[in-house]
Amino acid sequence: MSSNPAVSPLSSSQLRILALASLGGALEFYDFVIFAFLAKLIAAHFFPDSQAEWLRQAEAFGLFGAGYLARPVGGLIMAHFGDVAGRKKVFTLSVLLMAFPTLLMGLLPGYQTLGIMAPLTLLILRIMQGAAIGGEAPGGWVFVSEHASSRRVGLATGLLTGGLTGGILLGSIVILLLHAALAPDVVSNWGWRIPFILGGVFGFGAMFLRRWLEETPVFREMHATAKTAEAMPAKLLLRDHRRAILCSMMTTWTLTAAIVVLVLMMPPLMQTLHHVSPSQTMLASLAATFCLTVSVVLVSALTDVFSLRALSVACGLMLALGGFGLYALFPLFSGTLVPWAALSGLCCGFVGLVPIGMLRAFPAQVRFSGLSLSYNISYAIFGGLTPAIISALTPHTPVAPAIYVALTALIGGVGLWFSPEKA
Repeated sequence: MSSNPAVSPLSSSQLRILALASLGGALEFYDFVIFAFLAKLIAAHFFPDSQAEWLRQAEAFGLFGAGYLARPVGGLIMAHFGDVAGRKKVFTLSVLLMAFPTLLMGLLPGYQTLGIMAPLTLLILRIMQGAAIGGEAPGGWVFVSEHASSRRVGLATGLLTGGLTGGILLGSIVILLLHAALAPDVVSNWGWRIPFILGGVFGFGAMFLRRWLEETPVFREMHATAKTAEAMPAKLLLRDHRRAILCSMMTTWTLTAAIVVLVLMMPPLMQTLHHVSPSQTMLASLAATFCLTVSVVLVSALTDVFSLRALSVACGLMLALGGFGLYALFPLFSGTLVPWAALSGLCCGFVGLVPIGMLRAFPAQVRFSGLSLSYNISYAIFGGLTPAIISALTPHTPVAPAIYVALTALIGGVGLWFSPEKA
């Protein structure tokens, strides 16, 4: 246990900063994921009717994937200016870069009106979204951690991480309400545009509110003492912080496995492997996402009291147990998917350790760039490969997802154990 004395509560100013940061982060993740929830309808509007349905849907998911590919580039560019020019400017820019294309997606005419320009324009908007999300999570973690007192960094970071995962939950709820309020033909005709328009409007509101945030004390001190990065932050990272980059990429791999395998891929896997109804898997997904959000906040707060190494061992074991509970034990108890999914979400507390480990691994001069480089490149690689790996292994054994999660829990635990602590 840490030797720190009892920690003081967050001040009203810190709570305001956290609220604005978490709200913007939740809206950005909401804007990013609703595309996946509505991919089938998007495919019908933005690709020619002469194509087969499966091809149009594949093309729509290709556009969704383009957003992931844009994350490292957008994240690195914004992180560079965040380390050189200031955290606040980039943190506000990321919301604008997300809100603008999201609103346009809701207003963009389809293929019948624009022809080939419809999917091409959609691709450009999706790339803009990917660039924005690449800067949002690393920028948000750096921003709130540098505003929080030294003994409340864990709680502050965890509340922001909970806001990010809460954006996925918000997207699921909005889609459910949309289908509950409108007839299926209305949703497929124009109703699918509503979530995009709402996300764009609220995103502009979040951008306006973020203008009232103050620059972080850490960056102000660096700027006043001329300690901002003299060379390109990326060059300094590759020269002096290779171990921190490697360890951070390892822990991010674990984060992607927990979210992708236990939350995002769980509904289709359960429908295919165990013939669970779509409505039941949707409820299970909501339960898992809600419990994931609660878990990351609680575990992140514990880092203010307990050592990161001790928590990495405990949370790594919990993550592996959550995976085996969901994919190995649930099939033995028919009709109990929702509680097992909720339990697996609670076991995902390791996700809350990842940003804190990265924040501690890099000095302030290159912290934004270090997080962005490690997180976005690792997420782009493993976020893209994980579904393919699981799809290839599952036909051989239905517990392949659990084995994969357990393996990545070990990898992430090793990464956290050997991660340097510069902060």
